[in-house]
Amino acid sequence: MSRWLVVSDNHGDRDILVKLKNQLQPDAVFHCGDSEMRADDPWFQDAYVVQGNMDSDPNLPQVLTPRVAGCQVLLTHGHLDGVNWDLTRLKLRADAAQADVVFYGHTHQLAAEMVAGHLFINPGSISQPRGEFQALGGTCALITVTATQWDVQYVTRDGQPVPDLRFTFARVETQKG
Repeated sequence: MSRWLVVSDNHGDRDILVKLKNQLQPDAVFHCGDSEMRADDPWFQDAYVVQGNMDSDPNLPQVLTPRVAGCQVLLTHGHLDGVNWDLTRLKLRADAAQADVVFYGHTHQLAAEMVAGHLFINPGSISQPRGEFQALGGTCALITVTATQWDVQYVTRDGQPVPDLRFTFARVETQKG
């Protein structure tokens, strides 16, 4: 079992990242971009981080595809894949990467869905949320990974789980080849 923190779009609010990492104590941390922080920021140490459309540090990569706890991860901001409209281009990127799970941001709206064997997770914006769950004041995702499932729990800025925003998905083996 492994616990992952997925966060996005803090837009310079570094303090919330420090607070959540300390409070939630995840095994792995993924940042989906628009941090507006430098690539060498100490908070990024031991974290997987990509560049968003509002990030100016060219040392942040556009896409990462690490293998973490036996899972193939695709991490991107999403702006280059048209995630404001649909997940088609991101799904094609996930297919090419043989990703089990895809983390993306950009829309500032949380989302969790299984598409063609890939689990797509948008943690929402931790600092500038939009859409249906804007009133929560910001969200991130805490994901518990087991051999058979993904347990996705959305968490507010104060580190509290949102009871109605917990989802469980069966783990699906993607074709490795």
